Amino acid sequence: MRQDRQGFPAAAAAVAGLALALSLAAPPTIAAEPPPAAVRTLVLEPPAAQATRRFFGRIAARDTLDLAFEVGGRLVSLDAPQGARLAAGTPLAELDAAPFERAVARAELALAQAERDFSRAATLAERDAASRARADDAATARDLAALALEEAREALGHARLAAPFDALVAARLAPAFAFVEPGQAVLRLHDMSRVDVVFELPERLLTEIGDVARARFVAELPGVVAPVPLTLVEIRAEADRIGQTFTVTLALPDAVARDPRLVPGASASVVASVPADAPGIAVPASALVSGPNRDAALFVLEGEEPAIARRRPVTVRSKTGTGFLVEGVEPGVEIVAAGAHRVSDGQAVRRWTGLVVEER
Repeated sequence: MRQDRQGFPAAAAAVAGLALALSLAAPPTIAAEPPPAAVRTLVLEPPAAQATRRFFGRIAARDTLDLAFEVGGRLVSLDAPQGARLAAGTPLAELDAAPFERAVARAELALAQAERDFSRAATLAERDAASRARADDAATARDLAALALEEAREALGHARLAAPFDALVAARLAPAFAFVEPGQAVLRLHDMSRVDVVFELPERLLTEIGDVARARFVAELPGVVAPVPLTLVEIRAEADRIGQTFTVTLALPDAVARDPRLVPGASASVVASVPADAPGIAVPASALVSGPNRDAALFVLEGEEPAIARRRPVTVRSKTGTGFLVEGVEPGVEIVAAGAHRVSDGQAVRRWTGLVVEER
């Protein structure tokens, strides 16, 4: 069978013409509009009458004392269990009293002899049988013997230790039957006559508050349901060298302080409230946008889904650099809280409410 050499070009031209005709007959493609941008929103709350801050604190005793004997000797009694709460005057420890009792007996004998010597010397001096100077020397020896007896009795009294205040035994620092030197600590006691809460106040917050006495403090304690009011005791007028903080001491009420769970070193949260000085409504930093002139603004939502974002100029204040107060909007207004940098004035947006999982 013979085929025309011109058949192939003619067929290709026919196919191309058919494709062109089909393309002209097809309806034009319309690009789909992108969905409104999803943004997280926030309804502005009325400005707070008080500014609050939360701090990490700890329970502390009024004072902590390392108890020691003023004399040396062998420790024969140490009746102070660690963690025990003891009333003031409770016996705690005792040294071997035998050496001190012998010292008292020697001092008593020496005083008796000195008194007899003085009596004889004074009688002889009155009869001019001895010099008056000898009688004076005997009187001095008698007085010295009396002082020696007083010191011996005082040393005997120092051989016993008693709780100087209502105490919590923190630690035993020496074992029983050990020989202790004068001034060597044997017990560590916490003075529980007042229980405090201590926390560190940063310098920038102290500058913001001003007078700490105008702040109201409450504590949130483990095992205590309701917040506990605290009384300001003192603020250390010397900043910590590392953290640049000031130590604030607050006292717990007596009724709460007797709780056996509140031991020195236990954790506590302190909430400080001060009257709000600066006007404005608090907003997150992610809600603020700036324009070409570095003026601040928020995007206020109008309408339902999809809502329209309208740019609203505001005045911004910040004392700490982390919290922001704005003026120019009223409470109850819904704003773009996150994603504001992707929004333009008049843009349609939808409220992002989180991920929704459909179960089938």
